[in-house]
Amino acid sequence: MIETLSSTQWLLLGLIFLWTGFVRSALGFGGAALSLPLMLLLIPDPLVFLPIIGVHLLVFSSLTLFNRLDNVDWRYLKRAMPIMALPMAAGLAGLLRLPGEWLSLLVFSITLFYGITYLLNLPIRSQGKWVDSALLAGGGYIAGTSLIGAPLIVAVFSRHVSPRRLRDTLFVLWILFVLVKMGAFSLAGVDFHIEAALLLLPIAAIGHFVGLRAHESFLSSGADRLKRWIGLALILITLTGLYRLTLAS
Repeated sequence: MIETLSSTQWLLLGLIFLWTGFVRSALGFGGAALSLPLMLLLIPDPLVFLPIIGVHLLVFSSLTLFNRLDNVDWRYLKRAMPIMALPMAAGLAGLLRLPGEWLSLLVFSITLFYGITYLLNLPIRSQGKWVDSALLAGGGYIAGTSLIGAPLIVAVFSRHVSPRRLRDTLFVLWILFVLVKMGAFSLAGVDFHIEAALLLLPIAAIGHFVGLRAHESFLSSGADRLKRWIGLALILITLTGLYRLTLAS
């Protein structure tokens, strides 16, 4: 299906993956959450793009973590993983069984919620053990269905992991998630679109290395202003996507 995109659509897809690489390395999360809705405006089926996102995430996260594994908070990672494991497996089962239109609706709905919280500066916060568990379980399930559970998971990890170790710890978590997801894709016979992934890899690499330079400035000055603009963009994108899904049905 991706092979049928026009030249203009390929150009747009390249810009989206440039943005994906930047967000992932600059913030440490959100590469899929802030770009998958854009991709679904081109092809309304997450299973087309998730393998490509997964391949890129494995490449760039591994490069970023090279010689930085000592900066990972392994203690908290081991505490959080068991809480997310079963919900993620349930979400992954849904991803492989639900129609593409339903999955697109799920992605747009969740992203609309993220956009509203970003625009209104209402960060998702956790202040207790039970809320931590609920957010991790919810984030694990959403990550299983679409890899966009990062904002829920980050709300918990940011409370327990120091800012300087947060990005690297999250990268390890994303790698583990993607390895499980890619294994399930392989068993289910999902097309990985390797040629498209390799074609888009250099473009995503540009965004990735620009994001690495921006990461330190985000740590020192915060990213609230950027998130407000992202929130507005996400709301407009998701409303457009939901409108198109309504027309298609």
